[in-house]
Amino acid sequence: MSSFQALRSQYASLLKRFLTSTKDFEVLTTIPPDHSAESETLYVLDSSFNPPTRAHLRIVTTALLENPQPRPRVLLLLATQNADKPSKPASFEDRLVMMELLARDLRAHLASAPAFAASGSTHAVETLPLIDIGVTKKPYFVDKAAAIETSDCYPVPLEQVHLTGYDTLIRIFNSKYYPPEHTLKPLGPFLSKHRLRVTMRPSDEWGGREEQLGYVAALARGDRDDEGARREWAERIQLVEGRLPTDQPVSSTRAREALQSAPHDLDWLVPEQVRQFVLSEHLYSGNSKV
Repeated sequence: MSSFQALRSQYASLLKRFLTSTKDFEVLTTIPPDHSAESETLYVLDSSFNPPTRAHLRIVTTALLENPQPRPRVLLLLATQNADKPSKPASFEDRLVMMELLARDLRAHLASAPAFAASGSTHAVETLPLIDIGVTKKPYFVDKAAAIETSDCYPVPLEQVHLTGYDTLIRIFNSKYYPPEHTLKPLGPFLSKHRLRVTMRPSDEWGGREEQLGYVAALARGDRDDEGARREWAERIQLVEGRLPTDQPVSSTRAREALQSAPHDLDWLVPEQVRQFVLSEHLYSGNSKV
């Protein structure tokens, strides 16, 4: 579709400008383009979006519906720290296109939710979230959050709520990522102002629900004090239920595999506009359009 090609060209140009700038973070697009609204909370979904899935959509949707606000704001964030290497299997500009399509699908999905639709169509549109498509050159979590905070893109103060999975929580609290002292003290500036909303992922690798709840309880108990953690940080971490054990697992890997072997599975793996794009542009098939 020509509209997809135009969108890809737009993001290729915006991305090139960002990569040659001195900025560490930039909002490339806002859906819809309304820069007048101010929010008290920014929900941040930092992912590779390769491709965006219905799991991404659910994570954002549940956060917004459980914490109703007059005009919520969402940031879909893509890290480009490896932009000097080929981005595989989808290019960065393709991922940015899919992030915008996810934003459109997310707003359409929320428009039908009772919390947004209850007070009439006009009011519902006004209360739907503004969704930013952003990029950062920072590879590490705390540096990304700081780059967002010190940018001129948002009002100050603004609380960031980072929407992550349990596997990301484990990485955030791994002291090996904080040289040279390799303590957890660098998390202090973030967790004194911002929050983590963590989707639990019971599995053989990450343990069951009780084990994951116990991970945060141990932090509150002081088990990580000798690593530089603070007990009150546990109050800034909210663990939420993920998919039910009976639900099919949804992931970007599974979506890429479905394109090879079972394209009809994309109906429940990726949002509608994302599905149209990956099928139209033959992404992940080895002969994608240029």
